[in-house]
Amino acid sequence: MAKGTVVQKIIDRHYVGGEKVPGSPVSIRIDQTLTQDATGTMAYLELEAMRVPAVKTELSVSYVDHNMMQNGPENRNDHLYLQSVAAAKGVTFSAPGNGICHQVHLERFGAPGKTLLGSDSHTPTGGGIGMMAIGAGGLDVALAMAGKPFRLAYPKVIGVKLTGRLAPWCAAKDVILHLLSILTTKGNVGCVVEYFGPGVASLSVPQRATITNMGAELGVTTSIFPSDEATKRFLEAQGRAECYQELSADADAEYDRVIEIELDRIVPLAACPSSPDQIKPISELAGRKVGQVIIGSCTNSSYRDLAMVAQTLKGRRVPPQVTLAIAPGSRQVLEMLSRNGMLADIIAAGARILETGCGPCIGQGQSPAQDTITVRTFNRNFAGRTGTKGDQAYLVSPETAVAAALTGVFTDPRTLGVAYPEIAEVDHFLINDNMITRAAGADPSVEIIRKPTIGEPPVNGPLPDRIDGTVVIKVGDKITTDHIMPAGIHLKLRSNIPAYAKVAFECFTEPGRPSFAERAAAVRDAGRCGVIVGRDSYGQGSSREHAAICPMYLGVKAVIALAIERIHSANLVNFGILPLFFANAGDYDRIDEGDSVILENTHQQLAPEKTVMARVVKPNGEEWPLELKHRLSAEDIRIILAGGMLNCQ
Repeated sequence: MAKGTVVQKIIDRHYVGGEKVPGSPVSIRIDQTLTQDATGTMAYLELEAMRVPAVKTELSVSYVDHNMMQNGPENRNDHLYLQSVAAAKGVTFSAPGNGICHQVHLERFGAPGKTLLGSDSHTPTGGGIGMMAIGAGGLDVALAMAGKPFRLAYPKVIGVKLTGRLAPWCAAKDVILHLLSILTTKGNVGCVVEYFGPGVASLSVPQRATITNMGAELGVTTSIFPSDEATKRFLEAQGRAECYQELSADADAEYDRVIEIELDRIVPLAACPSSPDQIKPISELAGRKVGQVIIGSCTNSSYRDLAMVAQTLKGRRVPPQVTLAIAPGSRQVLEMLSRNGMLADIIAAGARILETGCGPCIGQGQSPAQDTITVRTFNRNFAGRTGTKGDQAYLVSPETAVAAALTGVFTDPRTLGVAYPEIAEVDHFLINDNMITRAAGADPSVEIIRKPTIGEPPVNGPLPDRIDGTVVIKVGDKITTDHIMPAGIHLKLRSNIPAYAKVAFECFTEPGRPSFAERAAAVRDAGRCGVIVGRDSYGQGSSREHAAICPMYLGVKAVIALAIERIHSANLVNFGILPLFFANAGDYDRIDEGDSVILENTHQQLAPEKTVMARVVKPNGEEWPLELKHRLSAEDIRIILAGGMLNCQ
């Protein structure tokens, strides 16, 4: 067990129960929650289903930042529901246009030493300010708002020791890309990354937040920096000095693993298609033609980032073969740039200004042309996430992105021949919270607006003792929640499960063949259970609980894989789906779509031995035993047997 770390100190302060041994389940108290509109609508519907009259956290904030394109009534219907339910339940509301949840929360609400649970996988952004900020499914967030503790595996702590300081044109984004090249996107479940060492002091809070934000791609529970003088200056500049507290690891802190990074040896890097851990130096990509550049997202759209871009673009023009789009992370940033003239410099250079929201990062507009490289300062480049099949999306720092925008090719920004802009630390940010409605307590007299496109959380039945299953789909490694439940144009369906379920696993649909939804529904309607088979790192990426809700709605009762990522596994449990693991890796190759998987005496088998025996029956009658493992706690088993968490309330 790591001792004397920031992580341990925060857990100790919020500890509710459980054994503080790595891998063992513990419960902690949650101080703050955040939701966003793509996941939040279902979270508040679930809160209503629990009949909770008022939130019981210190602070809960509902943000609208994802479904901003109002192409049809669905998105605005959701916004009205979120605004009214927030007023009724005592939740602070951040209106569309105010900014991306993670950046706004960092600016206006985050506090060192607090716990934050968010229905978005990039909630660990708050670790940049010294919070223990964790992404989770919407139901877990709803439970936290109801005053329930959050359950997680007591983590191992990976200490990342930073020394030196970044050289000009080398960025915080390059630091996390470098760490991804070491740890990759898999194998880190049950861990937290904690940064320490003399190099920490050289990084501002926005730089730290970039690193903790994209730490989500490591698959860790969260990432965190200490709270120090840089944190204090940031909070003072935000007019929130009273939120500051010093928080650092003890001098003799023990970590489960230590990785050392010399900041002055970091070079400009890129995550290549189509995974955030496919890392190459920009020097190896130099000269490749670039067709699109987008700078923004919750990872890289702080004032510091965009001020650097503005000063680099000033007096220059983006070549006509390149489209450049800028998406400020918050209205605060956009207004500051507009008042000091930097926005004019960006516009004059030929950039397109996008709304302060998630936008193209989640496939909401700005899809690149086919056979075109798109360079983005985002955190994910999963295949097809841009909205273009066969896309070539590279993830880079704003420094590398602006160099590509000006030259039309991958260019190491250190060779650009331009002096690196010196961005002075902001002494006082522009503070304008008139698009935030701060909760003054719950108001049961408020009418909750529920338009026809908003459904209800589907109800699951108890887990049958005999699972007579059919493998509806078999997939490979690194299946993301984007693969399971696509974003982009389908996001507006998230508050309507029957409609959204129709596009489950859409990317695997073959022409002339029934879709996954059609096959699963046919199995369900025949009185059998659906089974999904995956390989390694199944369910990585977004926290979207819809990747569990929609399969549950379609009759899926079990997911069998070599490894399942943390948030998705928790979501499966929350909605009554068994997360199971192959005891023998070779059995993955033997099982096929259409095979029957039969589990007898399931209730009795879900015992502490954590071994489950099943039978596989091929369509030709061939039969063989299948040994499976599970990592379920007694509480997880209780929830699954009941058919999900909502049945336990």
